[in-house]
Amino acid sequence: MQFKAYGHKNLLGTHYNTFEFTKDKNLTIKGDCIIGVNSDFNLEELKKLKGKVKLTITTDDLSEIIICEINTGFEDNKELVIRKSDYKDYRTFAINATKAAKDIDRKLIEKMKDTDAIIIIKIEEVNS
Repeated sequence: MQFKAYGHKNLLGTHYNTFEFTKDKNLTIKGDCIIGVNSDFNLEELKKLKGKVKLTITTDDLSEIIICEINTGFEDNKELVIRKSDYKDYRTFAINATKAAKDIDRKLIEKMKDTDAIIIIKIEEVNS
């Protein structure tokens, strides 16, 4: 499955433990984990995913791959948070991620700062 998000001029991508996609259209510089706004993810589709997944985040010709584990307690229809830790709450889509916002290629983050950037997030289940 996949969904889209968009870039934003205030996108920093510097958080050490998480990254997030939000359905909000605006972003302040306090949201240092947010790497995509105006997301169109479907909560019910995401809740069908189980186990380990591979996220491929693409903008233009640049991509980043992150492996993580689905949190079955994910229930947020506005924010989708991926964490390097094993902390879970209703906003946590996945845990034990191989990367956080600060680990994402800086060239990709720079492209995501463009308000015209379209970010494609592809999610595939991984057979362990």
